[in-house]
Amino acid sequence: MKENYTEVPLLQQREIEIKVLGPVIRAFAAEFGKEKTYDLVRKTMQEISRNLGKNMSSDGNGLENLKNKCVSKWNEGGALETQTKEDSGTVLSFDVTKCEFANLYRELGFADIGALISCDRDAAFLEGFDPGLELIREKTLMNGDPVCDFCYRKK
Repeated sequence: MKENYTEVPLLQQREIEIKVLGPVIRAFAAEFGKEKTYDLVRKTMQEISRNLGKNMSSDGNGLENLKNKCVSKWNEGGALETQTKEDSGTVLSFDVTKCEFANLYRELGFADIGALISCDRDAAFLEGFDPGLELIREKTLMNGDPVCDFCYRKK
């Protein structure tokens, strides 16, 4: 990061992103079709996230580093409320019961594309961060489920 930049919490970063990307994505979808646009946006966001994961990784990534470096950042400022289900050497599993990211997209009128630019990038981030880990998630608050059921585990 440049010297004169101020690091902002991830939630605030996502707000800045959606205020620009949301209208652009909708304009492209209107012009070129929703399916084609969404596919391209999803692939692009995943590649960005995969590279971010690589940049955040270090020797001995693993679940402990994921928890300390990433999960803590995602939770900055109370952005998520979670309930831990398992925290062991091979599994980090928790439910997100409240997600300010999902609330933000809804409040700004972008609930329909929130998963596209946020949730859909999680697995790709992990691929970059530590290819020896996998993410299993079947539910998301963004898609109307009662929780996001995150399960990170060693492959």
